[in-house]
Amino acid sequence: MTDLDDATALIGRMGEAARAAAIDLAQASAERKHAALIGAAEALRLRQAEILAANDKDMQFGRDKGLADSMLDRLRLDPDRLRGIEDGLRAVAEQRDPVGEVVAEWDRPNGLHIQRVRTPIGVIGVIYESRPNVTADAGALALKSGNAVILRGGSESLHSSQAIHACMVQGLRQTNLPEAAIQLVPTRDRAAVTAMLQAQGLIDVIIPRGGKGLVGLVQQQARVPVFAHLEGICHIYVDRDADPDKARRVLLNAKTRRTGICGAAECLLIDRGYYAKHGSALVQALLDAGVEVRADGDLAAIPGTVAAQPDDFGREFLDMIMAAKLVDGVDGAIAHIRRYGSQHTESILTENDATARRFFAGLDSAILMHNASTQFADGGEFGMGAEIGIATGKMHARGPVGAEQLTSFKYLVRGDGTVRA
Repeated sequence: MTDLDDATALIGRMGEAARAAAIDLAQASAERKHAALIGAAEALRLRQAEILAANDKDMQFGRDKGLADSMLDRLRLDPDRLRGIEDGLRAVAEQRDPVGEVVAEWDRPNGLHIQRVRTPIGVIGVIYESRPNVTADAGALALKSGNAVILRGGSESLHSSQAIHACMVQGLRQTNLPEAAIQLVPTRDRAAVTAMLQAQGLIDVIIPRGGKGLVGLVQQQARVPVFAHLEGICHIYVDRDADPDKARRVLLNAKTRRTGICGAAECLLIDRGYYAKHGSALVQALLDAGVEVRADGDLAAIPGTVAAQPDDFGREFLDMIMAAKLVDGVDGAIAHIRRYGSQHTESILTENDATARRFFAGLDSAILMHNASTQFADGGEFGMGAEIGIATGKMHARGPVGAEQLTSFKYLVRGDGTVRA
């Protein structure tokens, strides 16, 4: 028997259990789901030492594997990050339950009353790299939206994910919800990923959370629908009417707060009109912060910059590196982003509302911002409690995928012995 045969059998068993659990979850009360999430948060708080010890094992595994610093940062847990995960569980618990929400309703002349209501998707598969917090975020959002979930964390985060998963299961057990509602694939074998991608009839949608290699593999091999973004090539455009202090503050946060996340800015576009008035101050601020600036055109003359190469634009660095270029106004910025962007997140810095509206209308990225850091591209920051990922496709889910976007809808039609002529 091959590894794939073994993995297919494993995912088959997990999928069948998840589908049975999904039936129960679709009918579970908002109060029981809330209690399960609060129970998981309490378990996380009480088992902090156990989780951190597990994370130490994963960090050593990651260092031995030669993971980049940005990937190790994604993997690392500490008391503050654990409190953030706990807070996220509590925040999701307090969110409005989307299941059964009436999205629209109307009456027909024939006497029918029709409602469009939110309903769970069913079984969600989540495949992710490094970030053990996704175990809690994805599990919580799936539960809140009435879906069962099968989680396949990165090989480097196995111990951390198992420790967090145990807390999620404890919350389910305490509220008599099926433990199979949140399952974690118990192996590092990559064949399990392939088996999940081929699990038609068992998994209803796959959500990958990781780098370009993982997401590209999922999009190429999946036989079930996928919510995904390929890369986070996020742009900051500094308009001629930008406030210099705001621009500096937002730019530095967007690039340097955390370089390894998909909302980190990767390209700076400066209007020639702004550059003529304010010079190289923004580029110098990046250099002073330790950012390697790969500059194009006139910006390459700034001491300390590195001449940009053609492939530096449209590139996700996930590091203290940023491409920079002058453009001719907002239309030049729009043209550049349309060519090189990944439809993830873009921000315009300007005090001119009309220019901001033009920027918003001219681009179709999942998230567009005005005078705000791209690092706000996060479900928690959007008030969703957490996110299961960012989607840049145009069907169903876009932007931070929270509990509401993990639902579909169905129609409830009521009559009174009504028949069609």
